[in-house]
Amino acid sequence: MSRRTGRDRFAGLLLAGVLAVLATACSGSAGSAPPDCPDSALTCPASGPTGTPGTPGTPGTPGTAGTASPTAAPGTSPGPTATAGADGASGKPTSQAACASPAACGFPGARTTGPRIPLTPHNTGNLSVRENGTVIRGWDITGSLDIYADDVTVIDTRITSANWWGVNLRPGHKGLRILHTTITAVPGKGPDNGGVDYAVSNMGTSSIEVGWCDVSVFGDALSMGQGDIHDNYVHDIAPFVNQSGEWQHTNAVISGGGNTGNLVIRHNTLLNPTGLQQGASGSIGLFADTGVVRNVTVDHNWIAGGAYALYGGATGATGIKVTDNVFSTQYHPASGGYGTVAHWNADGAGNEWRGNRLSDGRPVQPEPSS
Repeated sequence: MSRRTGRDRFAGLLLAGVLAVLATACSGSAGSAPPDCPDSALTCPASGPTGTPGTPGTPGTPGTAGTASPTAAPGTSPGPTATAGADGASGKPTSQAACASPAACGFPGARTTGPRIPLTPHNTGNLSVRENGTVIRGWDITGSLDIYADDVTVIDTRITSANWWGVNLRPGHKGLRILHTTITAVPGKGPDNGGVDYAVSNMGTSSIEVGWCDVSVFGDALSMGQGDIHDNYVHDIAPFVNQSGEWQHTNAVISGGGNTGNLVIRHNTLLNPTGLQQGASGSIGLFADTGVVRNVTVDHNWIAGGAYALYGGATGATGIKVTDNVFSTQYHPASGGYGTVAHWNADGAGNEWRGNRLSDGRPVQPEPSS
């Protein structure tokens, strides 16, 4: 190996120093965020939520349209392949593939989601947003957001809703992004005896992005046929009895089928602790309620709870890729109360099931379709 010159050493030290400064600009200690982390740096690591009042964001101001990307998948390898049992799980636990908790294997939690900056209270009620390019940042909202505009960004914000949604994108609009935001609700309020149904509802036919968000309470937390759902922490879903006197079905992520675009669910912690007698449906529910389910990627998630942890799209579902997920046994031995996965269409074109396991290391395979 040739010897490096003094100039080479100086250049190396200078480059290391520049990289260190850049890394510091997009990092922060727990409970605070760097004040100079720009809107364009939407992938800056979250440092944990904060509730200290600060400077409000400004609606109606065009934002910088940076593209947020999912974080790297956890560095764990799936367990060995084995024959499936009746509950979808099989084989002897493999300790090196086991995950004791979401945090232990690098999945999102309270410290990696939600706002990174101080917030200012805003009692908005149901606020209709009608100006394209609106950016809402740094708000602690008591109310909900009804979006009648394109390219709206909600970032570093907290929403506490008594409506049936936290953020709702109306038909005909596109480009909604909800990033580093806490979305929760007030149980017992809303039009359905506590029916605050959707933390995020996409009523349109275009993709939206939900990333690094802390979501709780809502019966069906994230509802959309197309979108990019990544790096979120969905937890503490609150069951309720609706006006018909029935338990509302609950899902951490729900899609009703008939989608025209792609739905990507990647690197989230999705928890549905609802009891089986209180309306539990799925942690991820891909249902053919309004049409065929197609083009959905479920990759590198921590999934727990529901009647079945995953409803896979049923007959006719195509392009469904379920890969490298951890199905946690924290609520039920098979992740879901009745099993790990239901309604998986193994023969659908483009459907793929690979590398999925229980949190104790046992590989998971869907039951044969009937």
